[in-house]
Amino acid sequence: MEKKYELPDLPYGYKDLEPYISEEIMTLHHDKHHAGYVNNLNMAINKYPNLFENNAEELIKNLDEIPEEIKTAVKNNAGGHVNHSIFWKIMSPNSGREPLGKLAEEIKKQFENFAGLQQKFNDEGAKIFGSGWVWLVKNKDGILQVMSTANQDNPISDGCFPILGNDVWEHAYYLQYKNVRADYLKAWWNVVNWQEAEKRFTE
Repeated sequence: MEKKYELPDLPYGYKDLEPYISEEIMTLHHDKHHAGYVNNLNMAINKYPNLFENNAEELIKNLDEIPEEIKTAVKNNAGGHVNHSIFWKIMSPNSGREPLGKLAEEIKKQFENFAGLQQKFNDEGAKIFGSGWVWLVKNKDGILQVMSTANQDNPISDGCFPILGNDVWEHAYYLQYKNVRADYLKAWWNVVNWQEAEKRFTE
């Protein structure tokens, strides 16, 4: 069967997020790591080709319906595919430095101000043990919340909708920031695409 899941192109060049994220990191992250998740997901689903009818988000939303034999592979690799597909879009070389519109209002309501969100988000990202992601989500009650997930888990699996997510796997930053994850977390705000975040929040 023809592969269903495909690696999306980056919406900008590999070096366009410099100096905050290097060309070398972006190339490896997209072409090797994200591509690996897509390839492994296709290999897993090939055993149950009817599952190709689902998009990757539907797979991780409904993990209970995935055959036990491939459940872990689907969780890890569909999660990796979904997470990175969001990640590329919520970054931009021409990003605004502050949240916009309704999202900005809601951030003020929940975190007092943008600095309050940054502090909570960076603290949550810094304390993740091992690999994972830190997220700003709209929770089940429609309220903004900062949360983290282990490995390639996605908030969708917990009934939350991700607005922003930052990858704190070492492959996302180690070549540039070494073991100082906190510096990477701070620098990342310089490339957040607030237009895309606002779109995700309002939709």
